[in-house]
Amino acid sequence: MALDDATAAFLTQMADSGTKPLHEMTPDEARGLMAGLGEMYGPGPELARAEDAEVAAADGSFPVRILVPNGPPRAVIVYYHGGGWVIGDLAGFDTLGRTLAQRTGCAVVLVDYRLAPEFRYPTAVEDSWAALGWVSQRVAEIAGAEVPLVVAGDSAGGNLSAIMVQRAKAAGGPAISLQVLVYPVTDADLDNSSYRDPANQLMLTRESMVWFWDLYAPDVASRKGPDASPIQAADLSGLPPAVVLTAEHDVLRDEGEAYAARLREAGVAVTHRRFDGQMHGFFTMVNVLPGSAAAIEYVADEIERNLSAQPSPA
Repeated sequence: MALDDATAAFLTQMADSGTKPLHEMTPDEARGLMAGLGEMYGPGPELARAEDAEVAAADGSFPVRILVPNGPPRAVIVYYHGGGWVIGDLAGFDTLGRTLAQRTGCAVVLVDYRLAPEFRYPTAVEDSWAALGWVSQRVAEIAGAEVPLVVAGDSAGGNLSAIMVQRAKAAGGPAISLQVLVYPVTDADLDNSSYRDPANQLMLTRESMVWFWDLYAPDVASRKGPDASPIQAADLSGLPPAVVLTAEHDVLRDEGEAYAARLREAGVAVTHRRFDGQMHGFFTMVNVLPGSAAAIEYVADEIERNLSAQPSPA
């Protein structure tokens, strides 16, 4: 189906503003664009607690933001933001994080992993792993009790989320109750049908993804391993249940749906929904696109359903 009216109007507004395509920008220009979009979302809901902390990494550190809802948290969600591993920060995802915390009743920890090209692959992966370990050791401190741990993310953050649950399985922990993958990057194949479809060349285009990959992992060979392309993992069995969202008009649609299929084939419980009439990025556009509210509602319902079906951790 065609793009919904709100998305079409938004894209017209962006075109009229003279905004350059992402792949014609410098990283700093692209970060400025995302900051401008973040201002459109407005403030998120008031929560019981919001605080920042610093997580140590092998050669430095990076910040995280802890958002705790009113009432006892049902779980702790470790959230990895999108932005092609090049753009995105705490400020730009604060409204989304607050909205998720309020709607799900879960504490949300936003991870501000270090970005390319200043920090190329695999820094984002290693930072994400450090953040997951840091949060897992502080679940009771964050939530006031030992509650389930959920990993979630959109786009490049969905890529990192998928990689984290694979790493946790290989390492024997931490225990993750659910993975939520929102139009995730799962493969470095830039020539599948959704990449080539002219109807999908919108906010995110094939050229933009080439630009992101080249900044993040310029060594093409490095993109073929499961720490960059999680769909390349030989064995996906034994992973936690997955909620996968894809958008109809998105260059990443096919790889997200292929990953959902691979998970199912491996015996993983998967719930997948393709959001018709939506483009890449719609999930994070809180208070701008109605599709965002529908997708957040879907994620909240799936988190509730999965948590209700699982025993509380000892």
